[in-house]
Amino acid sequence: MKKTVEAWIEFADTDLLAVSEILGRPELTNIVAFHCQQAIEKYFKALILEAGKTLSKIHNLLTLYGTVKEIMDFGFDENLLATVNDVYLDSRYPGEVGLVDGVKPTVELADSFFLFAKEVEAKIKDALDKLHQN
Repeated sequence: MKKTVEAWIEFADTDLLAVSEILGRPELTNIVAFHCQQAIEKYFKALILEAGKTLSKIHNLLTLYGTVKEIMDFGFDENLLATVNDVYLDSRYPGEVGLVDGVKPTVELADSFFLFAKEVEAKIKDALDKLHQN
């Protein structure tokens, strides 16, 4: 596996580790949402790089997933992906970080973001292993 890919994976894993430490705390659901978005973005970028594609300096998960689907279509829930995507794209100032439709996500929504990020993690890592073997 390429060193840059390993770095992206390590950064993504760190985001999910941080989430696992604060998950379930109502006052931190926006931080959970933000780090889930960040992890998914980094896992997507890792796969794109390992597949030998050019990586654009973008943060839009839907655009990145379009490139990911050229490599392998994981069938991720694109509605949920769009919601997680908005967490970052709508965040420009500290008070806006991790908000969904202008408010902190519920604990349940934050939990669903984490489960989704873990699904992305598992599928991307499996795909990276397969790419690395070829």
